[in-house]
Amino acid sequence: MILKAKERGGGAQLARYLLSMRENDHVELHEVRGFVCDDLLDAFRELDAIAAGTRCKNYMFSASLNPPGGADPTALDFEKAADAVERKLGLENQPRAIVFHEKDGQRHAHVVWSRIDAERMRAINISHYKLRLRDVSRELFREHGWEMPKGLLDWRERDPLGYTLQEWQQARRVGLNPKQIKTLFRECWEHSDSASAFTQALKERGFTLARGDRRGFVAVDYRGEIYAVARQAGVKTKEVAERLGDPENLPSVDEAQKAIAARMSERLKGFVRQSELEAARGQKALEFERSEMAGRHRQERQMLNEALEKRWIAETNARAARLPRGFSGVWKRITGGYAKIRAQNEREAWNALLRDRAECDKLIASQLDERRDLQRAIHEQRERQQADLLLLREDIARYQEMNLPERSSHHREKDREGRKRGRDRGPDFGFER
Repeated sequence: MILKAKERGGGAQLARYLLSMRENDHVELHEVRGFVCDDLLDAFRELDAIAAGTRCKNYMFSASLNPPGGADPTALDFEKAADAVERKLGLENQPRAIVFHEKDGQRHAHVVWSRIDAERMRAINISHYKLRLRDVSRELFREHGWEMPKGLLDWRERDPLGYTLQEWQQARRVGLNPKQIKTLFRECWEHSDSASAFTQALKERGFTLARGDRRGFVAVDYRGEIYAVARQAGVKTKEVAERLGDPENLPSVDEAQKAIAARMSERLKGFVRQSELEAARGQKALEFERSEMAGRHRQERQMLNEALEKRWIAETNARAARLPRGFSGVWKRITGGYAKIRAQNEREAWNALLRDRAECDKLIASQLDERRDLQRAIHEQRERQQADLLLLREDIARYQEMNLPERSSHHREKDREGRKRGRDRGPDFGFER
């Protein structure tokens, strides 16, 4: 499993986030251990109150446990992984909560520990936790026989297309996948051997090279979004400076944004709006199917949980009926028969718990398989939309370069008809590709 973690505060805010269904198909509060309350929000408010008696601001340790794609670890596997983490970090017996999230056909877990030692009212120091989590992650991959990512084996081989939260949010604003943006910049960089070639390569894809305030070299797109060249291309800042020269020769970000805005006519803005509208239409059908599937899966799980609870109550009553009462019970205690019956009941209860868990895990695994099939269709749809948006950027760059005058209503009508015919291959703006 890939383990990511950080120390943080804000218990109530974290609880609301973990229980949010906004971007998840399913959310399950699996475990609340060591708290007075069983409710996650009240439990984390309890942490807030305890931490108020100390000077610790980041009084929680929050970790996400992410199995590799296609893997279906059980709830017990996640628990064992959480146990391994807390042993490695010295968080044994600390209050803990586990929440399962399911999204895009994958299941992962969020585990939150209290860092406050309630007896001494001091925070537990967790030094070098990233290195320790890396060791635990490697052990989990070996234990389950999963293929280990290259970046986990050797940090120098980590994915160059990895992105930060800020880059992901920026990509969402412009309707592109953050990895595709990075791929675009890397291609421009690798196929350019000079500043002019790199500038032209970016220009053909709808980006203007500019001088950043702190980053040195940045690129600005037609929306005014700013991209750090070194970060997006996956190269060192020193390499960028050596190839591109003095950034003072470039326009500032403000100047680039104003120049782009001056060239963005209402006609080009209409192209953008139409492309985004067509992309949204394609998503609605699949989003409806995803929502319907998630609702059906929740109903199936509820029915299973109700059946398991009913069976558990019946079996518990049957085990309780075995225990002798009255004078017979006293005699059984003296002769040791009572202890044997109680031990048998405990074994059967434990086996019944494992059986019920296995049935839940089986149902969840089958639902995840069904969800992955839909996710593949969603992914293919997104890939087509991404390709259309990238072509749109190139088309806008060409239109801005050509600086064509507004065309007649007759030509505009022909453009609209051409775009309708070419929806399956992306927007068509009236010129040959």
